[in-house]
Amino acid sequence: MARQTNTLFLEQWLRTNIGGISYSVSGHSSLSTSSSSARAIIQAWSEIRDSLQNQTFNPLILQSLKTLLNSQASLHVADPQAKLLLSVLSSRSYDLPSESYPILLRLLYIWVRKSFRPSTVLIDSAVDVLSHVFATEFGLKKSPSFLAEGILILGAISFVPSVSESSKIACSELLCRLLEEDYELVRLGEEIIPDVLAGIGYALSSSVDVHFVRVWDSLLGMWGKEDGPRSTVPTALMILHLVEWVVSGCIKSRSLKKIEAFSQQILGTSKASYVPFALVMVAAGVLRASRQAANGQGLEFVSRLRISAENQIAFVAQQLVSETKGFINSDNDPANSLLRQCLSLALARSGAVSFTAPVLLCLASALLREIFPLSHLYMQILQFIHSSGSEFDTNEIKRHLDSTLFKEAGVITGVFCNQYVSADEESKSLVESLIWDYCRDVYSGHRQVALLLRERNNELLVDLEKIAESAFLMVVVFALAVTKQRLNSNFSQEIQREKSVQILVSFSCLEYFRRMRLPEYMDTIRRVVACVQENESACISFVESMPTYVDLTTWQDFSSKQKMGYEWSKDEVQTARVLFYVRVIPTCIERLPAHVFRRVVTPAMFLYMGHPNGKVARASHSMFVAFMSSGKDFKDERVSLKEQLVFYYMQRSLEGYPDITPFEGMASGVAALVRHLPAGSPATFYCIHSLVNKANNLLSDANALKADDWKNWQGGPEPCKKILELLSHLISLVDIQVLPTLMKSLAQLIIQLPKTGQTMVLNELYAQVAESDDVTRKPTLVSWLQSLSYLSSQAKMEVFTSKEREGKENSASSGTVEPQARL
Repeated sequence: MARQTNTLFLEQWLRTNIGGISYSVSGHSSLSTSSSSARAIIQAWSEIRDSLQNQTFNPLILQSLKTLLNSQASLHVADPQAKLLLSVLSSRSYDLPSESYPILLRLLYIWVRKSFRPSTVLIDSAVDVLSHVFATEFGLKKSPSFLAEGILILGAISFVPSVSESSKIACSELLCRLLEEDYELVRLGEEIIPDVLAGIGYALSSSVDVHFVRVWDSLLGMWGKEDGPRSTVPTALMILHLVEWVVSGCIKSRSLKKIEAFSQQILGTSKASYVPFALVMVAAGVLRASRQAANGQGLEFVSRLRISAENQIAFVAQQLVSETKGFINSDNDPANSLLRQCLSLALARSGAVSFTAPVLLCLASALLREIFPLSHLYMQILQFIHSSGSEFDTNEIKRHLDSTLFKEAGVITGVFCNQYVSADEESKSLVESLIWDYCRDVYSGHRQVALLLRERNNELLVDLEKIAESAFLMVVVFALAVTKQRLNSNFSQEIQREKSVQILVSFSCLEYFRRMRLPEYMDTIRRVVACVQENESACISFVESMPTYVDLTTWQDFSSKQKMGYEWSKDEVQTARVLFYVRVIPTCIERLPAHVFRRVVTPAMFLYMGHPNGKVARASHSMFVAFMSSGKDFKDERVSLKEQLVFYYMQRSLEGYPDITPFEGMASGVAALVRHLPAGSPATFYCIHSLVNKANNLLSDANALKADDWKNWQGGPEPCKKILELLSHLISLVDIQVLPTLMKSLAQLIIQLPKTGQTMVLNELYAQVAESDDVTRKPTLVSWLQSLSYLSSQAKMEVFTSKEREGKENSASSGTVEPQARL
């Protein structure tokens, strides 16, 4: 809250309230950080005094003035020194250089603001001198800094309580004339805007109100003049806090006459000369001041003032909506862009206001076009790349990331959601559609830009994704507000399901930008998934929003050259979206008809089983597991589809194993299908056959290598060992009709292993059977293992005998006789 008693230099306070936006300021228009020694300050005053006594202007005087200016943060100008400065200003013995006037005025300003009670006689004298200077010198030596320092000192004098009313009126009159006649100088030196606004603030807080409305007219009107100062966000923010400072002072001093005039003539009427962005910031400043005052004092006139301010914001918003007609996508007017930014910042800094539809729509437009302008940036980047092929200038995006508007996105989102909660049904539906459409646009645009920039300008892509990540947070917060408003007993189940599907689809579009675990995100997901999974039509609606196989593997908007080079597995934005579906669909798969799963889900599931990212491939296998585990009734079409899918599942999994297919994913899929297919299903036999063939191929490759680590099973080929482990595990899972085939195939594989491998596999099988409590298959397995052990020992004996015979033959051929082998 701005407290006038604690604000020594108003222009300084304004600069600190523009949210980190730096104003480049001249040496004499802001408090400098450099400082001179006490000896230098004394010497400077002495030189000025000597020059005045000698009636000659020494060029060193200008340097003396600068020395004092550099120490203004700690400098105290007493009445005698002020008198000296006034004498220099009014002296006719020499002609002061133009550069000296702003410094002299700044030093007088320090005197007025730092003096506890400046001499009223000296103040009256200062007013006469200033009037003379601006009447005779300003016209010839005018400059932006001269104007700013003049407005600042005139406003400061009119703010001093002890100054005579006539002097205050004279200062206000001269200040108004400068603003009305020389406002164009502000455009030439925009670094002086804080000083000009501070002078206006002092004048508006003066105890006299003769020119009160006239000063307001200048403040609200000069930005709209053709040669007036530019309208910018930093300027708007300073206007907001200036008004907060002025109005808080009026409320504290109970200046009811000023408040009444302000409420009726400024907020209550809209003059054609008033610029909309300035009106909005004025109203926001009033809201900030009135909120603090109402909390502390509960004054009735404060409530009326607040209502007037809210009405003014709603009026400007309504004008903007009426003027732009479809403003979300088609309005490119810079003035409207600034107004949207100012509306959002005004509401962010002034707190909650009553709901109006235009304000809600303007906030939505500001979020989507100004704060997170991704669609606009994507269009610019794509046009730039296709037209010139050179690098896009990243400075625009970096400036946006550093802007106050972007940094206050979270607060603006909160205001937007508060407005949404209070909105009528029509307005709610409208902004919901805008947000959901925006999510789809971001998905489409970022896909293109990411694929084009990935190898050529990663820095630009990183900056874009910083904006997109914040946009994702905005959507999450809004979606949570939607769930709280829509998913309750006040709405039909159909509406609840529709909103839930919309949220899920929107989240899928922005999944690539989810870089952290958010409680709001998890809460929203739980709510909407719980709603969707209860209804078949909702499940179908969500699943059918998934990109088709053609969409996943091609990109129609690319040129033919780029289209030839498109690789679906490198499309990270698309992969993230598909991964979202793959994770969510299992939660509602019980309600999903088999024909929909076949038509929509199966192509993407099998495609992404071959994705080089293990996390993505495992998720696709988990999808297969979920489907195989769903539907316990063996009499519907789901069983038929399960059996059909197994054949391609095994082909797809094993052709990518071990290079791409993650073993854990494939193992879970195989375990699920043998558990959930009907007993004796041909698909189960095919699964066993495929695994055995793959193991045989891997064994053949290992045998061909004839490596020492193959003979030593401890260092044997891991892919082959894992498939053998899987087949061994299946003897406890497959149904009795399939078990004999599995045992026969597994025995044939084990016999081919090196003796160390055979021993280890048999030991593992013995342990597995020993722990089993399946009384049906255990006797069969025990008998099988005994036979397998015998066959294994016979195979070892044959190998041993073969080696002995080979040794004897070698000895005979070399003329030596080996000793008889000891049995």
